[in-house]
Amino acid sequence: MASEPTRPIVHACLRWLRPIARWLLKSGITWKEFAELSRTVFVAVAAEEFGLRGRPTNVSRIALLTGLTRRDVRRCRESTLLDATRARRAEDDLNHATRVLAGWHLDAEFIDELGRPRPLPASGEGATFSALVRRYAGDIPATALAKELLLSGSVIRTDDGSYLAVRRYYMPRAMDGQAVERAGHVLADLTTTLEYNLSRDASAPSRFEGRAQNRCVAPEHLPAFRAFMEREAQGFLERCDEWLSSHEAAPGAEGPSMRLGAGVYMIQERLTGEQT
Repeated sequence: MASEPTRPIVHACLRWLRPIARWLLKSGITWKEFAELSRTVFVAVAAEEFGLRGRPTNVSRIALLTGLTRRDVRRCRESTLLDATRARRAEDDLNHATRVLAGWHLDAEFIDELGRPRPLPASGEGATFSALVRRYAGDIPATALAKELLLSGSVIRTDDGSYLAVRRYYMPRAMDGQAVERAGHVLADLTTTLEYNLSRDASAPSRFEGRAQNRCVAPEHLPAFRAFMEREAQGFLERCDEWLSSHEAAPGAEGPSMRLGAGVYMIQERLTGEQT
């Protein structure tokens, strides 16, 4: 039996693992595959973050922390390097689409006199979709990015063949590869904030995290609350985006930079425990 001090973390794990298990089962991931993934991540975190006196964590200490054999630790470390490369590549794909849409809504060259995204011809002189992609997505092919933005509903094609942004944020199609990758990043951001707040030194500032909820709302009010969330949360995120863009370091600027932002999510659960 777990000791009393560990009981809250066990209860917390049982709670957050339920939606994770539901998602994985719907995606065809078995318990065995999840266990293998967990083992790899445990080894990676122990290796990267639990060294003593600034030194890298050795195999013996990783084995002690994780409860694995040293042979399993070595095998996991080899696969972790490949997985990290794939994860960085997937995050880059998401970031390129998001940066292009943000630039389309904020860059003076690509908005009209009312501050709305201008329809952009695919290529040519001046403000074009190709120019927008070059500015905000580097060497990513404009045709490939246009295809993904069209499929996701973030961009439409006008009668004259120009592109027009109809959403400010890139949201991949439900359950496609990039949508799943995005969900992983969202969960990582939320849990990173929670873990930091729980383990930070008392003198360190906390990171904002909060919820607004009520357990006695009649179900007929769900559509109204959903519309309220869409309006108010989207407005808040757009104001965050404008603030972050105005404080972004100039291209090529020297000195460190950091990833900074905020996330918002809706809570919905039947009191019976059945998700809707």
